[in-house]
Amino acid sequence: MQIEETIPPYRRIILIAIIVGLISGIGALFFFEGLKLGTAFFMEGIVGFHLPKEGQTLQDIGQWALPDHLWMILPVICFGGLLSGLLVYTFAPEAEGHGTDAAIRAFHGGGRVRWRVPLVKAITAVLTISTGGSAGREGPTAQMSAGFGSIAADLLGLSARERRLAIATGVGAGIGTIFMAPLGGAILAAEILYKQDFEAEAIVPAFLASVIGYAIFGLVEGFEPVFGPWATSWNVFQIPLFILLGVVSTAVGLIYINTFYGANRVFKGIFRRFNLPNHFRPLAGAFLTGTFVLTLAALSPEAAIVGLGSLGTGYGFTQLALYNMLPIGVLLFLPFAKILTTSLTIGSGGSGGVFAPGLVIGGATGGAFGSLLHLALPGIVPAGSVPVFVVVGMIALFGAISHAPIAVMIMVVEMTGDFSLLVPAMGAVSVAVLLIGQSTIFREQVLNRSQSAAHRDEYMIEILQDIHVGDIMVPRDRIVTVSPGDTTGRVLRLIDETLHTGFPVLDGEGKLVGIIALDDVRENRINGEHDVPVENVMSSRVFTVHPACTLREVLDLMTEHDIHHLPVVPVEDPRTLSGFVARTDIMKAYVRRASQPGGKRRFTGHSTLIEPGMAVEGSPDGKKGTDG
Repeated sequence: MQIEETIPPYRRIILIAIIVGLISGIGALFFFEGLKLGTAFFMEGIVGFHLPKEGQTLQDIGQWALPDHLWMILPVICFGGLLSGLLVYTFAPEAEGHGTDAAIRAFHGGGRVRWRVPLVKAITAVLTISTGGSAGREGPTAQMSAGFGSIAADLLGLSARERRLAIATGVGAGIGTIFMAPLGGAILAAEILYKQDFEAEAIVPAFLASVIGYAIFGLVEGFEPVFGPWATSWNVFQIPLFILLGVVSTAVGLIYINTFYGANRVFKGIFRRFNLPNHFRPLAGAFLTGTFVLTLAALSPEAAIVGLGSLGTGYGFTQLALYNMLPIGVLLFLPFAKILTTSLTIGSGGSGGVFAPGLVIGGATGGAFGSLLHLALPGIVPAGSVPVFVVVGMIALFGAISHAPIAVMIMVVEMTGDFSLLVPAMGAVSVAVLLIGQSTIFREQVLNRSQSAAHRDEYMIEILQDIHVGDIMVPRDRIVTVSPGDTTGRVLRLIDETLHTGFPVLDGEGKLVGIIALDDVRENRINGEHDVPVENVMSSRVFTVHPACTLREVLDLMTEHDIHHLPVVPVEDPRTLSGFVARTDIMKAYVRRASQPGGKRRFTGHSTLIEPGMAVEGSPDGKKGTDG
C-alpha cells in the first residue's frame, strides 16, 4: 500500500521524519559500537596502541603512549584495506570512497539506493577506520541513513519527491546523530546538497529526524559533547587574526581538495593502465599509508606523533590540541600528513568519510596558526587562546570546502559545547567561503536547485511561465505561407529550400484556414504525386495561441495533442495570422532565459481551435506537423 493514498501530505512528511530518525539513531548506534569493538581489537589488541580519544578528560588523555608493536600497523591496515576492497567492489561498488558524496548523488539522481549498500558501507567503513585508515565516520553514517531512507521509501511507496526528501533527511540526521550535533546536522541536510543554495523542504523534517536519532544514540552513548571540556579564552582584538586564519584555512583546504582528487585519479589511472582489479585499490592505498606512518615514526618522536595523528578519525589528537598538549612542530606538519593519508585511504577507493579528516586538518591548521601568533604576539594571543584557533580552523576550513558554512559552524560549536565561539568563527568562515570559489570536497554538489535533476522540471516550468509567445514568435512578415490552391509539390520544394516542416495555409483574403506539414505530404512524396491541391491534404482544424500566452501553456497544448507548430493570432480575431511558433523556438527561448536571470511577469493566455470561417472547440483530426 502506498502511503500517499491514505495519509495527507504534511502527515507523510512527519512520518518520513520519524522513520528516518529511528533508522538513523539505531544505525548510527550499531555503527559506532562496531567502530569501538573494531578499534579495540585491531589497534589496541594487536598493535598495542591505546589511542587518545575525543571526550577524554585532561588526566585520562595524558596517559596515551606510542604503540607497543608499532610495526604491526602495516599488516593491520593492509588487512583492513584488502577486506574492505574485496567487499565493496564485489557487492556494492557505489559504497567506495566517502559516503556523503554518494548520498548527494542519490538525491540529485534517481533518488534510489540499493538495499545492500548501507550494510556493505557499514562493514567496510568499520574495517577501514578501526584498522587505522584515515577516514571519518560521518560519511558512512550519512550514506547508511540515506540508504535506509531509500529503503523505507520503497516499502512505503513514496513519490520521487518524498524519496529525495527521505534521503536528504537521512544525511542530516545521520551526521547530526553520530556527531551529537542535532541542530547542525538538520541544517546540513538542506545546505550540503548545493554550493549556493538550500533544500528548504528538508529542514523541518530533518529537525525532527535529528532529534529522534540524537535521543536514541544519546540514551546509550550519553549526551555529552564530542570533545571534552576545555577553557575558552579569546577577545575582540583577535578577530582580525581569526579572519586571517580564514585565508590560511582556504589555502590548506584547496591543497586538501586537489591532493584528494589527484590521488583518486592516479589510483584509477594506474589500475586501468595495468588492467588490475579495483578490488585491490584500497589495499594499495593502505600499504602506502602504513609505510608513510612507519617512515615518520623512524625519524623522531615528534614525527611519530604526526604519523599516528594522521591515522583513523584523528579526533583524539584534536582533543589533545584543544588541551594545548601538542607541540607546535606536530601542529605544523599534521595537516599535511592527514591530507596525504586521507587521500591514500579514501582516494584509493577505501570506505570512509572526508568530514572528520577535514575537521582534523582544519583544527591542526588553526592550532599551528595560533601557536605561531602566540610566539610572535604573546600579549595579543596568550597560550589560552590557541585552542580557540583550533576550533575556528575546523569551522573555516571544512565549512568552506563543503560549502556548508552555517551547518559546520553550528555542528562544531555543538561538538565543543561553547556557542560563544560563533563570533570568531563567523568572520573566519565567511572569508574562507568567499575565497574558496567553486572548489568543493563534494563533487556531486550542484550550484543551485535549478541545476539539480530533482528540481529541473520545476525550474523549466517556472521559466516557461515567465516567457510569452509574443516574445519569441516568428512575426507575420517572416512567415512562409501557402494557399489552398497550391500543390503538394510546391510544399515539398518549400520544405527542401527552407528546412521548415510546417506552413500556415491562408485563403485569398489572407485569413488562416489551415496548416500543412511534412506528415501531410509525405505519402504524396512517396507515391510521386506533386499536383495534389493543399486544401485536400491540409489540417483544417487548427489550434492557435495568442501573443500573451505563456510558453508553458503552449508546450502543454503541443504535448497534449502531439503537435509541433502553432499559429499565433490576436484574441479578437482568431483567423488573422500574427506569428508562428514551433517547439524548437520554445527550447531556444528556455536555454536563453535559463542562462541569464530575468524578471517575472504573469499573463493568462487562452488556446483556440479554429475551422475555416468559425471558432470551434475540439481536437485535431489526426494530422500533425513536425518540428521546423
